[in-house]
Amino acid sequence: MLRKRYVIETIFDQLKNISQIGHSRHRSPVSFMFHLMAGLVAYTFQPKKPSIKLNRNEKNALRQI
Repeated sequence: MLRKRYVIETIFDQLKNISQIGHSRHRSPVSFMFHLMAGLVAYTFQPKKPSIKLNRNEKNALRQI
């Protein structure tokens, strides 16, 4: 699973930079949730997203966590 860390880091980087989720100071919890949801929606509309291909053993390992 540690070998797939680069894909996870790529997704976090895209969420922070492209979708602009990484805002450090929000004035209210509602503002935080609104920006978070807007960034996630923007991410879903990206044409090319990184993905992780897991085999059966790796999927079972994730389910046990």
